[in-house]
Amino acid sequence: MSQLQTPDNLSLKHRCYLSLVRGLARLPLPVLQAMGGAVGRLVYRFSTGYRQYFDANLIQAVGPALAQEISVRTQTEGGKTVFELPWLWLHPREQILQTIRTVEGWQHVKAARTAGKGILFLTPHLGCFEITAQYAASQVDASPITVLFRPPRQRWAESILRYGRTREGMQIAPADLSGVRRLIRALKSGESVGLLPDQVPPEGQGAWLPWFGKPAYTMTLAARLAQTGASVIFAYAERLPKGGGFILRCRPPLRPLPVDDLEATAASINQEMMELISCCPTQYLWGYNRYKTPRGSSAQPPETHL
Repeated sequence: MSQLQTPDNLSLKHRCYLSLVRGLARLPLPVLQAMGGAVGRLVYRFSTGYRQYFDANLIQAVGPALAQEISVRTQTEGGKTVFELPWLWLHPREQILQTIRTVEGWQHVKAARTAGKGILFLTPHLGCFEITAQYAASQVDASPITVLFRPPRQRWAESILRYGRTREGMQIAPADLSGVRRLIRALKSGESVGLLPDQVPPEGQGAWLPWFGKPAYTMTLAARLAQTGASVIFAYAERLPKGGGFILRCRPPLRPLPVDDLEATAASINQEMMELISCCPTQYLWGYNRYKTPRGSSAQPPETHL
């Protein structure tokens, strides 16, 4: 944490924010997760907008009966996701990796590396999604892993994000056309790329595709990267209870991706992610407005379910 530099010309308020995040990062991970769980429940109770998206998305995905059963636990896990981030961004990697208790399916990654293929890691906002790239970059036979990076609006936060995502073996590419080209080059060179494909992309960079029985504007970038011939690996880290660490789970697609058709591939990727989420629904970020229309778009989602 001592290597993180404070940007020049920050206001006093932003210096306080940076100090707060640094202070949180010094707390033990179980304490941070316990704090986050409590805050997650409070945010659900007092934020009308968050609660509206959370309830609607959870019910859409799992049905009203199961949604009611797991709602409180899901609120708790959402808060843990946020509060563990300072620890994951600012702690030494060796301490971060010690929290991974089990790794399942890593043989698929090793097989791709043995074949000399690039690896496209696709991770939904499920469990501890920040730790996947950290683990991938740490392996002895690892190639560099590149992720897209869009600077946050606040300069104080940018320094933390850059520090957390540019450690040894980790690289960032700008979230623009030049960055996309860089990702494609990396995969064709046999390197690794990490992507969170369940975000609503800007207008013109996606398609309306099924997401838990309802059309959602879906990025086609993941499908485009899959067309490079890279091995696609779906990965997420399930959070264990009571600060017990994480289980990292990796697997290839359950069905071959139809890479000759961009939208069909994107739809298949959505299906694969939905199946991952359905295995661990309490740890997905249901409060995100996944069904929104992208800014600047005049198009509306299809009226009928896809």
